[in-house]
Amino acid sequence: MFLNCHTYHSLRYGTISVEDLVQQAADHQLKVLALTDINTVTGIYQFYKLCQEKKIKPIVGVDVRVGNEQYYICLAKNPKGIAEINRLLTDYNCESIEIPRANPELENTFLIYPTRNIPERLLDHEFIGIRQDEINLLFNPELKALIHKMVILHPITFKTDEEYELHKVLRAIAGNTLFTKLTEDDYCKSNENFMGKRELLKKYSQYPEIIENTKYVVNACSFDFDFKTPKNKKYFTSSKKSDFELLKQLAFDGLHTKYSVDDIQAKARVEKELAVIDQLNFCGYFLITWDIIQYSKRMGFMHVGRGSGANSIVSYCIGITDICPLELDLYFERFLNLNRKTPPDFDIDWSWKNRDTILEYIFTKYGKDHVAFCGTNVEFKSRSRFRELGKVFGLPKEELDQLSKKPKDQHDQNSIVQEIYKYEKLLIGFPNQRSMHSCGILISEEPITDYSALEFPPKEFPIAQFDMHTAEEIGLEKFDILSQRGLGTIKDTVNLIEEKRGIIVDIEDTRISKNETKCNEYLSIGKTIGCFYIESPAMRGLLRRLKCEDYKVLVAASSIIRPGVAQSGMMREYIFRHNHPDQFEYFHEVFEKELGETYGIMVYQEDVIKIALHFGGVSAENGDVLRRAMSGKGRSLSALQKLKDDFFESCSKKGHPEQLSQEVYRQIESFAGYSFCKAHSASYAVESYQSLYLKVYYPIEFMVSAINNGGGFYRTEVYVHEAKMAGATIHNPCVNLSEFQTTVYGTDVYLGLMHIEKLEATIKQVIPEERKNNGDYRSLEDFVKRVSIGIETLQTLIFIGAFRCTGKQKHELLIEARFLLSKGQYRTKVISLFAEPQKDYQLPVIERNQFEDAFDEIEILGFPVSFSIFDLLKTKYRGHVMVQDLLKYHKKQVKMLAYLISRKHVPIKNKNHPGKRDDMYFGTWIDSEGEYFDTAHFPDSLRKFPFKEGGIYLLLGTVEIDYHFPTITITKMAKMPLIADPRYSMDQEKSQEIERSLREDVSMTSRKPYPQEQEIGLPRSKMK
Repeated sequence: MFLNCHTYHSLRYGTISVEDLVQQAADHQLKVLALTDINTVTGIYQFYKLCQEKKIKPIVGVDVRVGNEQYYICLAKNPKGIAEINRLLTDYNCESIEIPRANPELENTFLIYPTRNIPERLLDHEFIGIRQDEINLLFNPELKALIHKMVILHPITFKTDEEYELHKVLRAIAGNTLFTKLTEDDYCKSNENFMGKRELLKKYSQYPEIIENTKYVVNACSFDFDFKTPKNKKYFTSSKKSDFELLKQLAFDGLHTKYSVDDIQAKARVEKELAVIDQLNFCGYFLITWDIIQYSKRMGFMHVGRGSGANSIVSYCIGITDICPLELDLYFERFLNLNRKTPPDFDIDWSWKNRDTILEYIFTKYGKDHVAFCGTNVEFKSRSRFRELGKVFGLPKEELDQLSKKPKDQHDQNSIVQEIYKYEKLLIGFPNQRSMHSCGILISEEPITDYSALEFPPKEFPIAQFDMHTAEEIGLEKFDILSQRGLGTIKDTVNLIEEKRGIIVDIEDTRISKNETKCNEYLSIGKTIGCFYIESPAMRGLLRRLKCEDYKVLVAASSIIRPGVAQSGMMREYIFRHNHPDQFEYFHEVFEKELGETYGIMVYQEDVIKIALHFGGVSAENGDVLRRAMSGKGRSLSALQKLKDDFFESCSKKGHPEQLSQEVYRQIESFAGYSFCKAHSASYAVESYQSLYLKVYYPIEFMVSAINNGGGFYRTEVYVHEAKMAGATIHNPCVNLSEFQTTVYGTDVYLGLMHIEKLEATIKQVIPEERKNNGDYRSLEDFVKRVSIGIETLQTLIFIGAFRCTGKQKHELLIEARFLLSKGQYRTKVISLFAEPQKDYQLPVIERNQFEDAFDEIEILGFPVSFSIFDLLKTKYRGHVMVQDLLKYHKKQVKMLAYLISRKHVPIKNKNHPGKRDDMYFGTWIDSEGEYFDTAHFPDSLRKFPFKEGGIYLLLGTVEIDYHFPTITITKMAKMPLIADPRYSMDQEKSQEIERSLREDVSMTSRKPYPQEQEIGLPRSKMK
């Protein structure tokens, strides 16, 4: 009888979760229930499964609305019906085809119209919904004549009176209006909650025909869904057999290219994998991925195939990945095994510049009707909850900022804020909007609208209305098509070296991208800024602690830097054992045999499988199931408990003591869900090494490319500094030598026009294009005639020194600009065959303060170019100790002067209140010689000497050397003043503005505090 139920997937409308809706129906002993969220099918598959569990017949459909107006309710008679509804919504969302107000062509769907939208004619499958508060209207002759086409309509939108008020709040948020400005048309009726079935039927007792019509509709609807059958595109060719033959041919072709003819192990591994891939019907999945890679190669793009897919020798042989699984002893079972019923993900990275081209190929090749991005449900985050509620209740901007940015103890505790607190709690976990999964692509055999309506977000690729978990549950596995800036940096560097030096670098040659002497030296001292994945302060510190000198240690470092490994204490223990291999025992011989490469420590996800297999005696397949279950990918607690029981039973059969088995399982449990698989780490390590090779041998070109690709962990200023340290001379943007991006001529680096934020995007492109077409700009007047520009923009170019090629001072150019352009106006581009020479005039030479340019640069670029930031200090003091000498000062106090680069927030346990946490920071700095060092700031120090944003600080602290890596534990620090801005010598307040604008990079962490070393207790001696 309840044919129009909404959940909170009816965004900013419904207030009930899918689970709660079904539970309420069960509590009311209902035998049938319909889910009809507004314009979405997001929840229908979860709804179907929950109804099955509760022995309730599920009916699915959609409440079709345009704006606030309800057109009709669609109920699918069968799976074809939901496909029709999805197509209707998709045409509207993606093709802007208007939804008809009446009689849409939906053959397998019942339509129920509200009384506000009764069509002129009703088709056989169309009805009118009569709400309980509309029954009295049936005395109207016009309506009375339609009783034979009426059904019971009792919508469900909320559960309690409190949720009814929440519904109204959501409607105000949706309308971006005040709560008090809502009208009755904006929100639902006050009776849209569950009531007893008998009570509801009693209200319609005078109209048995309406009740019978309702029963007819309910009985005629049947939505059965097969969750077990894969929905992905089945075959790359035309059949399973031809797919297997093609994959086999490609695999053996690659085998003969990458391995010697007599490599029996490689051949056996290929044959074993092919048998599993064929048995699980995954040949098409491999071949589609191969096809995408082939297109990428034809386009000259670089890619990285990473994740568990790199455990497969078949994916290596056919070119999806670049990691040899035999070299690194990678388990195929981590990727694919006979217990796995769904295809694994291939994670493929491209440059951020090339990804859209790859996506366009996929959508074109496999058809827009069969391809879509996974959706995601973006919940109301804490800040947005407070901000949205504050707007609804009419708070001014200042109070909104306080409410959303500050902790509760700093809020003004008035009655409105208390009201906001009430609704803020209720909104936790509510979806706020649907968005696009960052990388997950679905390619289906049947039209994708058989399963979901599609939406069309601003990025111009259609998205399904459900997330990756629902996609996996219904049998649609995603292809992860990712992008990153590291590959763009590598590719651009290779191109720049060829363009500027005529040198061709084969960066994919593993002889230079895995083991090179000078690169290994850079690794060991953490000289890796700009290099993909290994440039963060934490990673550089880890490389130094390990004195990392080869590719295999780099692979391990790429995994143990992960939060979960650090959380389990295994990172700390790995560092100890790596540096002191003679100061520990393997606590069991299996760990020595299977994990000898990593000193008996589980570093990779594959290690979980190894230990489960060789210590616990479980199969490799079940070892992977155990790993997946612990990582949250197998979400059944009962299944995890069974695996745990099987593990201990197997350990007992092998004769292991209970205490030993408990310790092994504890290590697995604390670790399995957070680490990288080894193949993932190996893929990252290859790309890191490629970056490092270019940094070592072509540092200027590499840093220019890093700058042009948006950098990585740090802001642009840091990469400019790195280029300078590598021998480059840095120049401000110039109208005659700069391009849109930063460019290099020998060792002269000219910053690109892209770095001038105040410049319009079109102007940044037009300046170099016009110069390329018609030659250098001969003067300011020539520039103004050729480029349409306003006075403010022209002044910005003058202040940054972009016209220094004219040989004139800035004040001369500013006066000339005023002559050429009247304030605030744009000059239209003028092309003249006979340009009149500019009238010559002489201005007096003005003595300028030498530091004025530096302050111009900080204001426009964010950092100085003409001078070092240290040159702008009031003091001449440069510190007691320089970075190069820190290793001599272990446990000694030092005083240093340093420029703040970045700081990383780390939560730690409060010493006095174990349940609470304190904040500490790790800082990264450069000294006046340009060298980097790191600091630790504990809560006691921070309370007295907090960070005051970017700038130069005087630091006092004690040097702690931790395995070759010095860190200064700060006891005191003070921000040092710069000289007054000479451009505003008459205005003291204005002369301090630029100093306050200096930037820093801040990384905030919200995870739980790491345990202390004594809390971990990883055994260093043999257990019996």
